Amino acid sequence: MKLLSSVLSLLAMLFLFSGKAHTQEIVHDAEYYILEAQNGEVWKVEDQELDQKLAELREKYGQPPNIVHFMWDDQPFGAVGIPAMQQIRGYRTPNLNQMAAEGMLFTRMYSEPSCTPTRAAAWSGQHPIRNGMYKVGFPIEYSGIAKDVVTVGEVMSEAGYATGFYGKAHLGDVAESWPHHQGFDESFTAIYNQVVSLWNPQAEAANAVVGLFEEALPRNPYKLDHTFSPKGYVFYIEGTKGGETREWCGIEVECYMQFDKEASKRALAFIAKNAKQKKPFFVEWWPLFTPFIPAPQKASLQRGLVGDAYTVNLDPTVGLLMKTLNDLDIAENTLVVAMSDNGPMTHNPPPGAGLGEGPFRGGKGDFLEGGVRVAAQAWWPGVIEPGQIADDIFHVTDLYTTFARLGGALKHIPTDRVIDGIDQTALLLIGDTHGRRDYVHIYAGPQLGATIKGQYKVHWISSDQSQARSGITSAFDLYNDHREVNPLVVNALHFKEPFRRMRARHEVWIRKYPHMPAASGLAYADIVNPRPETRALSNPPVDFKRLPFDPREVLDELEKLPYDPGGEPDYGR
Repeated sequence: MKLLSSVLSLLAMLFLFSGKAHTQEIVHDAEYYILEAQNGEVWKVEDQELDQKLAELREKYGQPPNIVHFMWDDQPFGAVGIPAMQQIRGYRTPNLNQMAAEGMLFTRMYSEPSCTPTRAAAWSGQHPIRNGMYKVGFPIEYSGIAKDVVTVGEVMSEAGYATGFYGKAHLGDVAESWPHHQGFDESFTAIYNQVVSLWNPQAEAANAVVGLFEEALPRNPYKLDHTFSPKGYVFYIEGTKGGETREWCGIEVECYMQFDKEASKRALAFIAKNAKQKKPFFVEWWPLFTPFIPAPQKASLQRGLVGDAYTVNLDPTVGLLMKTLNDLDIAENTLVVAMSDNGPMTHNPPPGAGLGEGPFRGGKGDFLEGGVRVAAQAWWPGVIEPGQIADDIFHVTDLYTTFARLGGALKHIPTDRVIDGIDQTALLLIGDTHGRRDYVHIYAGPQLGATIKGQYKVHWISSDQSQARSGITSAFDLYNDHREVNPLVVNALHFKEPFRRMRARHEVWIRKYPHMPAASGLAYADIVNPRPETRALSNPPVDFKRLPFDPREVLDELEKLPYDPGGEPDYGR
């Protein structure tokens, strides 16, 4: 009976989490409670030390720490912070490398597989499947992140922070998705991604984009539908909390080329203003990074868009940020986290992009390590010990909860939903081996693609479907097979049921806390200075009353369509 009782107790912990999740102020994913049950007492002691350290810092500086989240696109682990790997790729980033040397370099920072999902994860602290933001958006979406999502901007604003957003949001084109409607005091926003750098007559003439600017072609006498490829796109907006939304510049390629410069100017001005007023600030600075139009004069030996963008744009900007923080004498009270949003575009990248794989296989869109294990580092002079390399698992959602902890804003995080982000303050302030996560679930669009536990990883979507159905033939040891090409079979069969239980716990929690949908509606609705062609999108010269269906129903139906996340040709097919 004692043995049976012990077994039942173990099962209760594995499947019911000992009821602890119901008593937590913040609801995390199921796996967290397995870790907390085993490590909670140690964490309580650490938390007391951390609270004392943060209190001392607040007393010293008279306010909580400033926070800057600097994130750019499509770069693998090793792209910055490791000079030897840059030597191989043919470019250098001295400022970003200095930041890594003076702070903490992460070897296991995980993102989501693509731009929109990662940005939604950073904003919400949730895997984007939970809030409908798992799709990569392109003009015109008629959708975006919903107002019911409680963003990191809202959480930090509630705690008294000045909040600013500068750069690429890529989180929707409906009004409720704009950063200044999602908790940021001011925003200067690129609505979409880098592909719009090609949406111009010059690119049409070079066949870099096809069928967008029909005025470059002879008149097509067979064309009947003039609404299929709408005009009136808006690429850049500016706004303030409670204020107006205005289109900035236009859609010309010259506007794209000026956007990052203007974002830099505004971000640094926001930092300087709040430093002078001694008000803590939270800044998300997410540059567009690079256009898909090659410059005739190459700036790096790589000859690629990436190397040139690092050399001319991104790295000097980071250097200016660090100099500004030092000149304002606030560097020692400012945390900077710099990272890529996902792996490189290795599947059909634009010509000359320089978007090759890093040490891991795969890239943007993949649940392979190359798609989600990214370049990342943290810098906080005097607080984060310099020269650290952390091998703890860190997920992009963890930034949400960690920033809130540092800013005294945990009480503003909602408790009616799962927050996937784990507080990783101990890792930042104490160091390597003090992380609080040993797992990651990786989604491929709406499907669970893979799960990581420690150094082991299982692919739920397999390139060999028949073998996958027969047993655990897609388990990988990431220390010995970091490119995920040699799945373990007999020597890993003992992982089959533990991984299945792990997934079952995750699924049970999804049923308890159902997913939220993304928002849908008219695009660009609250822009006060729309161009005529933009205004026509909401009131097109078409008699929709003659249609036997309501076009508004289409917006809801779009969310139900099958989704193919792309990725390797044989995955999930």
